[in-house]
Amino acid sequence: MWTVFKREFLAYFRTPIGYVYIGVFTMLTGVIFYLNNLSTLTGELLTFLAQLTTLTMLLTPVLTMRLLCEERQHRTDQLLLTSPVSISGIVLGKYLAAAAVMLITIALTNVCTLVIALYGKVYLGEWFVGYLGFTLQSLSFLALDLLVTGFTKSQVPATIAAFAANFLLWMVDLLADKVPSGFPADSLNFISLYGRYETFIIGQLSFASLLYFITFIAVCLTATVRVMDARRFSQGGAA
Repeated sequence: MWTVFKREFLAYFRTPIGYVYIGVFTMLTGVIFYLNNLSTLTGELLTFLAQLTTLTMLLTPVLTMRLLCEERQHRTDQLLLTSPVSISGIVLGKYLAAAAVMLITIALTNVCTLVIALYGKVYLGEWFVGYLGFTLQSLSFLALDLLVTGFTKSQVPATIAAFAANFLLWMVDLLADKVPSGFPADSLNFISLYGRYETFIIGQLSFASLLYFITFIAVCLTATVRVMDARRFSQGGAA
């Protein structure tokens, strides 16, 4: 697993992908921080973090687009699937590599937190809860996008499919506000990554949402393992 992790993590910085993701995310974070905090002279950290959710939805597919598709494009997937590393180790190694790049990027957004602390006040508990929720939500999007790209054969369709999945979750959240209250609305709210993040936005540590995010990540990664396992058997049969 660690061999896969090291290979994929270094690949982000041997190609422009890692630099583009970190650079664009950081630049747009600065724009959001200026519009949300500096121009209005407010120190609202949680509101600022809530705005970054849009960046996660838009940019996470950049991290996942090559993880599984590149192997199929270069015809190295069969070699990888028959290597001594288990499929679970392959998926986890690739996911952790992308997660490491994402966590580095999230850490860089704390420059904005430092600015707020210099000219205002940042409460440690509020900072911890806000960033915990934002990080878990971002990692959930990453796991979902990795699963979606497992069904595609090239990077462009993978990016489009991952963005569509993220956008669908956003639409689910909007639909939950439009449908009648009761089972339909409760069902939509239950699967919404945005709805689960709302408690963190108001500074409350929700163990139910915490468990949901962790379960969501685990389910997506397990499903990705099943997709790759099915591909291995289909290739074996074709061979």
